[in-house]
Formats: sequence, C-alpha cells, structure tokens
Amino acid sequence: MEKELNYATVVFSDGRKPPKEKNEEPTIYSTIRHEGPNDTVPTDGEAAANCQRFHLLAVCLGTLCVLLVASITAIICTTVVMNKQCENFEANLSNLSNLTAKNQQLMLEKQIQDFYKNMNNLTRMLEFILKFDTFPVNTYCPNKVCQPCQKDWILFQDKCYLFYNKNSNWKTWDQSRAYCQTFFADLVVIDSLQEQEFISNHTQSYYDQYHGYWLGLQQTSDKNWLWVDGTNDTLRYWMKDTSSVSSLYALMIPGKNITASWDPADSKMQNKFICEDNVLIKFS
Repeated sequence: MEKELNYATVVFSDGRKPPKEKNEEPTIYSTIRHEGPNDTVPTDGEAAANCQRFHLLAVCLGTLCVLLVASITAIICTTVVMNKQCENFEANLSNLSNLTAKNQQLMLEKQIQDFYKNMNNLTRMLEFILKFDTFPVNTYCPNKVCQPCQKDWILFQDKCYLFYNKNSNWKTWDQSRAYCQTFFADLVVIDSLQEQEFISNHTQSYYDQYHGYWLGLQQTSDKNWLWVDGTNDTLRYWMKDTSSVSSLYALMIPGKNITASWDPADSKMQNKFICEDNVLIKFS
C-alpha cells in the first residue's frame, strides 16, 4: 500500500519571513513502496478458490497414499506367493526324484521277477521235454511255434485235457490208462470243484445211464480211493445211488449233479475216458 507524504508551511514567531527558497530545481519524489507482508484481505471468491485447491491437493495426496499402500501390499503378496510357489516346486521336485527312484526300483524288481519266472518256465519246459524218448516237435510246435497243448487237447488252468469221445472202441479202465500213457500223460486227476465243473461241461451222455468217462481214481485194498498220482480222494463227489459197491474204478456220469456224479464201475466195463497232462509252456 502506498503511503502519502504531506508537506506544511513553517511560520516563525518573530515575524520573519521564511527564507526565500533558492531557485533550485524542484525535487521530484518518486513513489515509495514498502516491502512487507501483504495486508490485503482476500475476497470471498479467492478464499473459495483457495479452499478448493486445498481440497484437491488433499484428495491427490490421499489417492497417492492409497496407491502406495496398494502397491506395497501387492509386492508383499507377490513375494509371498512366489516364495510359496518356490517351496512347492522344490517339494514337487523332491517328490519327483523320490518317485523316479521308486519307479526305477520297482522296474528293477519286476525285471528280476520276470527273469526268474522265465528261468523257472525254461526249467519246467526242459523237464517236460526230457520225459519223451523222442520229443514230438511237430505235435507241440507246429510251424516252429510251440503251444501249451498238443493238437486236439484242451487247455484249462495249466493243464491239458483229451476227451476220448469216439463212438466205438471204448476201453476198459486199464486200456484207457495205457492209451493216455502213449502221450506221456495219464487218466485225469480231479482236485478242485472248478476242474470238476470244467470236465462236466465237456462231457455228454451216451448209450445209457450207466456209461460215463473213466477217471484216474481206483479203490485200494484197504477200501480207500486213490488217484493215479498217489494222492487220496478228498472231494468224494459220489452219486447217492451207486450201481455197484464192489467195483474198483470210478466213472463220471454226464448230466448228473456236479458234486454227485461219480459212480464205481467194474474193470471189465468199457467206457469213454479223459486224459490229463501238464502244459509245455505257460503264457501267464
């Protein structure tokens, strides 16, 4: 704010006149501005504008703070997630290494088992071949491809079966056994219900109700029933009404109850029969 300078005329009390002013050039006074705080009071518009600017500045600062906190939080979360993923990756890598080692061990154990299995099969196959004076290669290995059973024999659970079903030339028990032995086999020995069912399913009735198929089962002098392989009969699948209690050999009568189809028969009676042999090779 500019300050005004007032000039006054001085009158002396002794009646003197003031001295004449020299004829000097008039002094020119320039405007004097004092530096200092502005004492001007802002108007209402300026105050409103200042408030608005302050409010905008506060909003900007608040937004920046929120963004900064959000950024820090995101960085922390990302770091935690990355650390967790690294831990999971290391754990998975360790598990994979353990799993790979375990799989290798299992593969090695399986290879060892297969090796011994093949060795056992070869040993058993050699023993089977050596029972022949002259091994019938063409019978067991047609076209140089070996089969478990020879031609016309049926495979069941590591055994081969020949069902003699010719319409004539039936045989006694001794003749039937001798026929089987020409193939280095013997009359069938039944040692399970599954085998009994298999044989029942491959036999059929013929001639009359008394004829059937010879089994490799005979009665000893002490009245016990003994299979041709030297084992005692424990199944006892005998018919309730047998044709003869004094007969020494066992027949299977087709069409009867599976667990009640054996019947004693006389040695002179002629019947069909069943031969049984081991397999040459095993596929399983």
